[in-house]
Amino acid sequence: MSAPPEGSGVPWATAPRAGEPGAIRARLPYLRLPLLACAALAVVAVPAAAVLRGPTGAAGVAAGIALVVVSYLISGLSVAWADAVHPRLIMSVGLVTYATKIVILGVAMAAVAATGWPGLPDMGAAIIAAVVVWTGAHLTWALRSPLPSVDRPSDH
Repeated sequence: MSAPPEGSGVPWATAPRAGEPGAIRARLPYLRLPLLACAALAVVAVPAAAVLRGPTGAAGVAAGIALVVVSYLISGLSVAWADAVHPRLIMSVGLVTYATKIVILGVAMAAVAATGWPGLPDMGAAIIAAVVVWTGAHLTWALRSPLPSVDRPSDH
């Protein structure tokens, strides 16, 4: 049985179990910080790209950040759904989601690259930056969240 960490705002004792209403939402408290971090990146990077690279560069940066955010949201929501339905589904749903995303992203990026769109290098740089920002924010959230503990009997 899975439950959200204590720092998520949902106490362990009252957290919805798999299959109960609210179970998916209770598994997504980590999203707030990475979403805010990527929004901050967009607020800084899109105008900077507009000044340095023009409207095409700004569009590439915005598209790159959006692509990373959507990709991570799809992964997070699918894994939260799997955990809320039955925790044994997490690995298989996560792997299928990842493989499907990679194939779709690969085909889409190849199609965009084939057009010769001049914003592609800016999009690539923004993808790298957004992945670093999202990962750093997620790691920060994880390190600040209290871990659950189990008290073991002292007679063993």
